[in-house]
Amino acid sequence: MTQRQLGVNIDHVATLRQARGTDYPNVIDAAKMAQAAGADLITVHLREDRRHIQDRDVVALAEVLEIRLNLEMAVSDEMIDLACRLVPSDVCLVPEKRAELTTEGGLDVVTGFEQIREATAKLHQAGCRVSLFIDPSAEQIEAANAAGAKVIELHTGDYANAQGHQRQAALDRLCQASQVAQAFGLQVNSGHGLTLANVQPVAAIEGMRELNIGHAIVSRAVFVGLAEAVKEMRQAIESA
Repeated sequence: MTQRQLGVNIDHVATLRQARGTDYPNVIDAAKMAQAAGADLITVHLREDRRHIQDRDVVALAEVLEIRLNLEMAVSDEMIDLACRLVPSDVCLVPEKRAELTTEGGLDVVTGFEQIREATAKLHQAGCRVSLFIDPSAEQIEAANAAGAKVIELHTGDYANAQGHQRQAALDRLCQASQVAQAFGLQVNSGHGLTLANVQPVAAIEGMRELNIGHAIVSRAVFVGLAEAVKEMRQAIESA
């Protein structure tokens, strides 16, 4: 059985901070607390509009974390240059639209193949492990492999939003995508919309390695505290 790992996304700690333009809640303190509670990595998305995580947060996290830092970012020259300077252990390339509330789907590697291939090569050369955030599609997985990625992160939004038999169908697509990816030798991660109520079937997928979860953990932390919220999610994943 593959050891599942939990990536804790702390973007929405920064969202709360930015709502008032204060210096609290402190994202570094949040990352350290998640680390102490059992997170295997910390994930942050540095968006073009800097709506939550700021450049200074990424710099500080890279300096203080004892676990891996996973930087989610768009495929843009600005972000690639920044990642090559900071060299986080992991970079996850994601699609990004300025007006979206949250990431609305997977990266279209097929359409943007050359740009993504060049970005992946540059980031690998800098020393970052590159993951591509994609929909559970065999076509996208094949393109991700051809682009040189070592890791894919399957977008679980359709699964999280579905109900009844549609949810099972979405889960089946994730299982099939995991099999395709493993046949290429790719590491399989997942994320988006995962909660305590729906995470276990995804964590139980054969070959699933990392689950990146943010909104559900930060939301739960309002009631039980961040450390306890991380521990609860770890337990759910480990018992899948």
